[in-house]
Amino acid sequence: MKSKYVVFDLDDTLMYEIDFLKSAYKEIAKYVDSENREELGNKMFDWYTHGYNVFNLIEKEYSNFSVNQLLTIYRNHFPDLNLKEEVKEVFEYCKLKGYKLGLVTDGRSITQRNKLKALEIDNVFDKLIISEEFGTTKPNERNFKVFIEDQIEEYYYIADNPKKDFIAPNRLGWKTICLLDKGKNIHTQNFNVKDEFLPKIKIKSIIELKPYL
Repeated sequence: MKSKYVVFDLDDTLMYEIDFLKSAYKEIAKYVDSENREELGNKMFDWYTHGYNVFNLIEKEYSNFSVNQLLTIYRNHFPDLNLKEEVKEVFEYCKLKGYKLGLVTDGRSITQRNKLKALEIDNVFDKLIISEEFGTTKPNERNFKVFIEDQIEEYYYIADNPKKDFIAPNRLGWKTICLLDKGKNIHTQNFNVKDEFLPKIKIKSIIELKPYL
């Protein structure tokens, strides 16, 4: 019997990237000034919300730390993240139906894998593609063709960024679904793009996926 492959993006789809950023700032603050880490962490986030270059400001205030050191902590720290209950419910629904689960995400291997471990979903997927490991980034079709199997009848890609997420799976005939920004996404959602970049379906919450699968 033919099955379905339900493939997800990670950042701002299964989790909010802003939560990773907050976690990283807390870790950096602890490393840079442990006595005042809470105050510094809050200050860093305030700088970020006002559009300042946070790492440059830290380097100016704490001359013992370079921007490269701060970036290393940011990228390599093990984040404080929790998986949303609605994501768990969708995963359980897919497994119950016998669907395969996949992941396509751009980013560094250690950063993305630490996120998956923190969310406790590193063993959920039948196949996962992380751009640094795979060698190409979205929207390269190669990142999606790797999921194609004879026994799969339908493919879905659930993501958030019309600039790069949907054009490749659209060309491959997948059902593309966009999770709309609730005001927490790091990158602005811009739907003012060519039709081939647009998702076929838009949803406000990931739990709304179930009727489409």
